[in-house]
Amino acid sequence: MAKTLHDITVKDAKGQDVSLSMYKGKVLLIVNVASQCGFTNSNYSELTTLYLKYKDQGFEILAFPCNQFGSQEPGSNEQIQEFACTRFKAEYPVFSKVNVNGKDADPWYKFLKSSKGGFLGDAIKWNFTKFLVDGEGEVVDCYAPTTSPLSIEKDIKKLLRSCLILLS
Repeated sequence: MAKTLHDITVKDAKGQDVSLSMYKGKVLLIVNVASQCGFTNSNYSELTTLYLKYKDQGFEILAFPCNQFGSQEPGSNEQIQEFACTRFKAEYPVFSKVNVNGKDADPWYKFLKSSKGGFLGDAIKWNFTKFLVDGEGEVVDCYAPTTSPLSIEKDIKKLLRSCLILLS
């Protein structure tokens, strides 16, 4: 069982293994995304804004497409990549499609939920649920799909300052 996020390996959009240890020391915002959700335009736009503003300060967004909510992410990994990168200029990684709930839930989403269940209980309620992770790989907070990414900016800045202190 993983102790921190950095002990976990996930699949990129091409199906290749990616160790999350490569993000040690970075503040992460992990989001289950969908291209046909009512929250899509505002969330993707604000995620791109946050990423461009803080990527050079040790911030990373990890997007995980999920088709479990209203079948709002029906495309292939390739189509999802093209959508995110072309329409929303996403420069952050968009990984392979995952299940976030149920018996087929990706093991690492089980880890996220158990780390910071909060309002989730045992299940992610909808697309664009956001997990904020510190530089040590610990889940710090979880935000509802209705929470706009820009409203999380103060929490991101606080964690980035903490990381800078730890690194110096």
